[in-house]
Amino acid sequence: MSEKQPQHLSVLRQRLDKWLFFTRLQKSRSIAQKAIEAGHVRVNDARVTQPSFALKAGDVVVLSLDRRDMTVRVLQAGNRRGPYEEARLLYEDLTPPPVLGEKLNAFEQATRERGSGRPTKKERRDVDRLRPGWQED
Repeated sequence: MSEKQPQHLSVLRQRLDKWLFFTRLQKSRSIAQKAIEAGHVRVNDARVTQPSFALKAGDVVVLSLDRRDMTVRVLQAGNRRGPYEEARLLYEDLTPPPVLGEKLNAFEQATRERGSGRPTKKERRDVDRLRPGWQED
């Protein structure tokens, strides 16, 4: 006969993959597991490759996303994947703001702000230069 852990002890630590899913930093738990196993997640400056790693309040998690790295401090464990306002209470964002004047990568150069209208001829040519196989006449 197995005894269940008291509720107050199970809240102290939580699996890393579940926590990433509950905080909405990853879209699904399986995506979170793959990111952890690929080495895209660090906890307290140590690379973690096991999705079952137990997080506790105060841990600092660095998550390498597609276009940026995100640094967050764990404030508490989650109970469910709720709305953004609820998920935002589980962590404190420590990610430094982007530096103005910093060199933009190719994707950022080709991306236009929504609602800025059609590209000018010069802007279209700049985007064309980023495409492979483009040759100027």
